[in-house]
Amino acid sequence: MREPHLPELRQLKQFIAVAEELHFGRAAQRLNMTQPPLSQSVQNLEATLGVALFVRTTRQIALTEAGLALLPEARRILAQAENLAPVLQEVVAGTAGTLRLAFISIADYSILPRTLKAYREAFPGIRIELHEATTDRQLSMLQEGEIDAGLLIPPVPAHLQSMISYQTIRTEPLIVAAPDSMSLPAGGVSLQDIAGAPLILFPRKIAAALHDTILSFYREHGLTPVVAQEAIQMQTIIGLVAAGMGVALVPQAVANLQRPGVVYHRLLNAAPLVETGIAWRKDMPAPALQHFLPFLLSSSC
Repeated sequence: MREPHLPELRQLKQFIAVAEELHFGRAAQRLNMTQPPLSQSVQNLEATLGVALFVRTTRQIALTEAGLALLPEARRILAQAENLAPVLQEVVAGTAGTLRLAFISIADYSILPRTLKAYREAFPGIRIELHEATTDRQLSMLQEGEIDAGLLIPPVPAHLQSMISYQTIRTEPLIVAAPDSMSLPAGGVSLQDIAGAPLILFPRKIAAALHDTILSFYREHGLTPVVAQEAIQMQTIIGLVAAGMGVALVPQAVANLQRPGVVYHRLLNAAPLVETGIAWRKDMPAPALQHFLPFLLSSSC
């Protein structure tokens, strides 16, 4: 089946001039061209559309019903075409378009809310598409081009470092989340204070760095934790703590997640630091990301 011919923008512009002037000579003068090629262009447009656009007499021309219907549509199409270049320039400049951003749940309790608020106020032309996802899922989404950037826990695996850029955004200590039924010192707790309590943590598959940091911290103090439960969402971990199923070592920002039955405690031992950063494809940097990064960095201070 043959593809239908479509009108050219040049033809629509010429049609509009003739329709507004209702005179081929004046329209040709307005378009800075001679009359014969203008008449031929309008005839070609009529042939393309399969309808007559003008009623022609020896003295005057008038629009047909089809011509009257085409005129506002032609004006709209031309206006959109003329606006295309400025719109694309805004997208390239990072002031319009879409930013597809994934984030781990930890970011939702620290840097993400205030970053989004400030960024949206500064760049209202950017549509932000958010995806909550674990670090391992975000790395897959970056590889597949499903997101522009991701807030995650490093490291980026060695085999992906040639493809993915990474920048540290926030570093914070671990704290203890414990059931309020557990009797612990108010001024801070040592790891020995919670050594006998069941531990709740992320599975290694989705957050290897955080998982290993916590277990290494126990081992460095000669302790072997009893892992009672694993969960892939921070709010689930805190919910399990509230249910009295054990304690959790969580990034400090999680203390912003207030849940009845949970008390957060500072670690008296030299608490391990955990890092959150942003990753993006080296070969597919979203224009909007260049403006988002400074807001993200300032929100981490």
